[in-house]
Amino acid sequence: MLARIGIAALISLGLLSVGASAQADQEPPVVVELFTSQGCSSCPPADAFLSLLAEREDVIALGFHVDYWDYIGWRDVFGSPAFSARQKGYARTAGRRSIYTPQMIVQGDSDVVGTHPMDVTDLISSYREVPQDVLLQLQRAGDGMIRISAKAVRNPGGPLVIQLIRYDPEAHVDITRGENAGQKLTYSNVVTDWRVLGEWDASAPFQAEVPAKGEKPVVVLIQHKGPGPIEAAARLR
Repeated sequence: MLARIGIAALISLGLLSVGASAQADQEPPVVVELFTSQGCSSCPPADAFLSLLAEREDVIALGFHVDYWDYIGWRDVFGSPAFSARQKGYARTAGRRSIYTPQMIVQGDSDVVGTHPMDVTDLISSYREVPQDVLLQLQRAGDGMIRISAKAVRNPGGPLVIQLIRYDPEAHVDITRGENAGQKLTYSNVVTDWRVLGEWDASAPFQAEVPAKGEKPVVVLIQHKGPGPIEAAARLR
C-alpha cells in the first residue's frame, strides 16, 4: 500500500494553472485522520462520527485501519502495517510512547480521542482560522493522471512531504469474531492506498502529473516530515 515515485522526474516549475480544479475557489479543508480497528470494541462510535465528518465539504475525513489489534480474534480487512507505522510516527513526533484506538489526528498536528466529537469539532474550527502558507490545486489530466500544483505564499519551513491517498467512500463489514463479533459495521472514507511521492523544499512552485487510475477519490497532502503538521490538502472526487 505504500510506494515511492521518483520526484525529480515529475517536477516542472511554473505558476499554478487556472481552470477547473480542487480547492480553486473554496476554503481549504481541514484533514481529520481516524486510526481505528475492526477488532477494537471502542471504535464503532468513532467510525460513525467519521461518517458524519465525511459528509462535510470543509473536512477531508480519512479512516486509517491499523493492524495491531488483529491478534485478538479478528483480522481487520482494511488494516495495514503502513497505517500503524503512520500512527506511530505521529506519536514519535509528539513525544508519546504509546498509541491507541480510536485516535483522531487533526491537521497532522493535534490528537484527540475519536469518541470526543465536541473536541474534534472545536479543533476543526480552530484550524480553519489558520492562514495558509501553501496553496494547492488538483486537476484531472486525462489517461488516469492528475496534475498537482502547489506554491508557497510564505515560507513554511521544510522539507515537506507530498503524499497521494485513495479511499473507498463507504464499506460494510460483517464482524464474526473478536470484540465486535455479531456486528455489521459501516465505514466511511476507508484509506486503501497511501503513496509518498517525494519531498519539496517549497523554494519554487511545484507541478507534477502522477497516475491515479480508477474511480476512487484522490487526496493529496503536503505535510511536514515526521509526520507533522499538514500545510495543504486537496481532494478530487
